[in-house]
Amino acid sequence: MEKTQIECLKKTADQIRLSVIHGTYHAASGHPGGSLSIADLLAYLYFVEMRIDPAHPDKPDRDRLVLSKGHAAPALYGALAERGYFPKEDIKGLRKIDSYLQGHPDMKGTPGVDMSTGSLGQGISAACGMALAAKLSEADYRVFAVLGDGELEEGQVWEAAMFAAHYHLSGLCAFIDLNGLQIDGPTAQVMNSAPVDEKFRAFGWNVLTIDGHDFEAIERACVAFHACTDKPTAVVMNTTKGKGVSYMEGKVNWHGAAPKQEDYEIAVAEITARLAEEGR
Repeated sequence: MEKTQIECLKKTADQIRLSVIHGTYHAASGHPGGSLSIADLLAYLYFVEMRIDPAHPDKPDRDRLVLSKGHAAPALYGALAERGYFPKEDIKGLRKIDSYLQGHPDMKGTPGVDMSTGSLGQGISAACGMALAAKLSEADYRVFAVLGDGELEEGQVWEAAMFAAHYHLSGLCAFIDLNGLQIDGPTAQVMNSAPVDEKFRAFGWNVLTIDGHDFEAIERACVAFHACTDKPTAVVMNTTKGKGVSYMEGKVNWHGAAPKQEDYEIAVAEITARLAEEGR
């Protein structure tokens, strides 16, 4: 990957992060921590990897993305707005009663959302269904799913993992946001799911472990996904919860708390300063 493309992706990811902060601040609620940790991944998927057309969001041959960790909707909305699915100004309507940008993704109301999600564990099952449909119909679209590490505590995730391997769903790629924190504290203390990579491998998946904030690593993982033709792929991403906002990084209390005025101003100033550097 060329340096110019990496710099462009960094800028896009920070625009997504800015949307997360704007949205949760104006809503006075939401989940900024786990949204910020997947901003880099979404920047890569929506601007490099996925075959999509914002002018035709329901195009049958488009690639699909299922945000299984649906509470990270602010990041998804930020990516969709950056990609041109709807006006960026609408981000400020997050969670408002008359807004189409609710606290969890709604496929019927939001352009670009491929699956309604919120109940943890269910999104990956829906992604399996999409991937199986593609395989049976001999369509060539790919299905991407984004899971949280706390979500791995749900038994339905492992039923889906078994299903995907059994049906050799090579068109399915699941990214696990391994930021180590969930609403009740460190995942290792709440319900330890480690070793995540070995568990997916034992279920019959092609497994890679990467730095989820490294665009070149994300690209290598996608290349490996394309090269694997007989099984689903799981990409275990080591990430930092709250990535990109200094006082949120690695802090569990920002899982589901919105920034107040002072917090908001600090976060906007930090991200805006980086965007200025990235734009040079």
